[in-house]
Parts: sequence; C-alpha cells; structure tokens
Amino acid sequence: MFGVLLVLLTVGGGKAHGAPRDPAPHAAPAHAPPPRETPSGQPVPRYGATRFATVNARGGPGDDYKLLWTYRARGVPLQIVAETFDWRRVCDPDGGLAWVHRRTVEGERRVMNTTAEPLPVRRGPKADAAVAAELSSRATASLVGCRDGWCRIKAAKLTGFVEARAVWGTDEARQCVRLSATRPHPS
Repeated sequence: MFGVLLVLLTVGGGKAHGAPRDPAPHAAPAHAPPPRETPSGQPVPRYGATRFATVNARGGPGDDYKLLWTYRARGVPLQIVAETFDWRRVCDPDGGLAWVHRRTVEGERRVMNTTAEPLPVRRGPKADAAVAAELSSRATASLVGCRDGWCRIKAAKLTGFVEARAVWGTDEARQCVRLSATRPHPS
C-alpha cells in the first residue's frame, strides 16, 4: 500500500553550487482535455494529496456509500477527476478510483516513485548530472515544477531532479480510465 512516505538516501553531500533555478510549472500537454466547470471553481483533472494519515475511500460521494479502502499515509498523490460540493473523485497511483471527502485532500502537488527500484534524484535536469539522493520505491516528494522532461522535486531539505516519466503525478491527462471504483493491488 502506501506505507513508506519518503525515504531519501543521500549519496552526495550538501547542496550543489550554481544549482539551476526552479523550472516553470508543467504546462498541460496538447492532448489533455479542456478543464470543466466544478463546484470548487478549480479545473478537473487536477492533482492533490491526502491531508491525513488515514483517509477513507468510498464507492460514491457520501458517508453512506460503501467503504472501499483506507489510505494509510499522509501525502499520497491523487488526481482529482470529478467533484461535488463536499466530495472529490480521485485516482491514485495504483489506478484506484474512489470518492474522498474534500477536507481530506490538500492542494499540494506531489509525485510518487511507483517502480520497484530506487529512483536517482539528480543535482541538475540532465541524465549525466550527479546523483544527490535516491527516491525509494513507493516514496513521495513535493513537485516544484517540470520542464523539458525533467521535474524538480523537494523532500525534507533536499531539492533535485527526476525524469518526469519516472514518477506518478506529472501527466496532466486523466490517469484512471476505468469507470469502476475498484483498486488493483500494487505490484
């Protein structure tokens, strides 16, 4: 599940001198559908994250709907794909689609390493840049911004770069294409 929030293993020491400035926020690709009008006035799809260490995921927009599962970590990245006044339909990194209450989702943009291997976090936005740390499998980090296929992330006091395609939470297109509220098991 989502037990490990963030584990960074420092490989290099300290902050790189002359580190590049934060890149501009990731622009929506041309294939993304236009944003729709919503009760919150914010576009869907958009990203957020679990606000609490325990968040119930339900089969519909209300407490009377079946409890499908519980997120057991703060900061799990979610893509909000629909909403009512009080509820948000979310897609998670495992492809799960469910409804959560709006107070349990925060607007901070986060990413997750969904691979089984640690992901190198580099000092610059290049494949040959020095490795500053590793983002463990299933670990999350705050997304600062993306440009030219690289994303700047922040975890604790470390800021570095990962390839955009290597983490979940950077693609502006809708991530869950299934209409059912089922959750596959993470691999």
